[in-house]
Amino acid sequence: MGAVSIVPAPRVGVVVVAAGSGTRLGAGAPKAFVDIEGRSILRHALDGVFAAPAAQVVIVAPDDRQDDAWREARAAADARIGLVSVVPGGATRQESVAAGLAALAPEVEVVLVHDAARALTPPDVFARVIGAVEAGAAGVIPALPVVDTLKRVSGADVVGPVDRSELAAAQTPQGFRRAVLEAAYASAQADFTDDAALVSDAGHVVTTVPGDALAFKITTAADLDRARHLVREPVTPAAPALVVPRVGVGTDVHAFGGDDELWLAGLHWPGEQGLSGHSDGDAVAHAIVDALLAAAGLGDIGTHFGTDQPEYAGAHADAFLARTVTLLADAGWRVGNVSVQVQAQRPRFAARRAEAERVLSAALGGAPVSVSATTTDGLGFTGRAEGVAAFAVALVVPA
Repeated sequence: MGAVSIVPAPRVGVVVVAAGSGTRLGAGAPKAFVDIEGRSILRHALDGVFAAPAAQVVIVAPDDRQDDAWREARAAADARIGLVSVVPGGATRQESVAAGLAALAPEVEVVLVHDAARALTPPDVFARVIGAVEAGAAGVIPALPVVDTLKRVSGADVVGPVDRSELAAAQTPQGFRRAVLEAAYASAQADFTDDAALVSDAGHVVTTVPGDALAFKITTAADLDRARHLVREPVTPAAPALVVPRVGVGTDVHAFGGDDELWLAGLHWPGEQGLSGHSDGDAVAHAIVDALLAAAGLGDIGTHFGTDQPEYAGAHADAFLARTVTLLADAGWRVGNVSVQVQAQRPRFAARRAEAERVLSAALGGAPVSVSATTTDGLGFTGRAEGVAAFAVALVVPA
């Protein structure tokens, strides 16, 4: 079945790429048509697309599954089916996107390219991308910070570390000014893994907006199981257990004696002896993690960052806190605010309290963090300057 006429055409167009074979998924069918709790991956993706700001939608499907794509489009679009086209894909992703671009109405000025495999992407991600392009960006991608410790390897050998502070995990939808994207496709000399890389290669600056943990790509059987669990047991603000904010408390202690210099409250303290621990021993960050996990009912720091996970060996506060924010988001929570108190003879916090609050807040996605510090008048192990204790209270609210 061919494309239908689009009258009237919105200024925004969304190309939904659903032509992949899904070989790595091993489900015996093209990925977009694999079932997730009674609805195909494509249908879930289209539900998100049509809950986002109004747009023309072009679905790029395998040539022999276009009728199936139309059936899913009718179910998702309902009365807006006039905004939908279905076109056959090409041999590569790049060829498939080009086919989708060619089906857009002339009135479309902003183009979003979205992988159907990111089936659970929330509508507000679409809105953020559209808003950034309409504000003047040539290209925009939703992105999440990389929280895992990364290594450069040769075969089985570790060659060296990779600075993850310069890295981000790209998601879709990726948005572009139409003229920019079409020109990049017209001049492309190679295949790229995503449209942002193609546009960057054409000389344009691509910017980012916050992504969402739910926008993960369904690639493997484990990803499919995760998606099915989230659809089967959604965690939403409407659920009875999530209608009110929740509070958690966390504590952590570490003894001085680490091999490196001190890291505490996300800050490096040159000249101060480090704290012992599997990671950097940052008792402040670890107490915050425990408080947040407790508030969300997600266990404790040992559940998610145990010593059996080598990627957190030597990791600093940003890795722990960013990963915790992701865990909360997956469960339908976001950080409200955090208060943490440090008990230690050293280091002296007064001069760097505001700096610590800024760093910890940034690692938590901008949530307010207050830090206070006290001594114990020489009492206990902290009073004897043997180590550091931290006590945190955290508020989480429905996402």
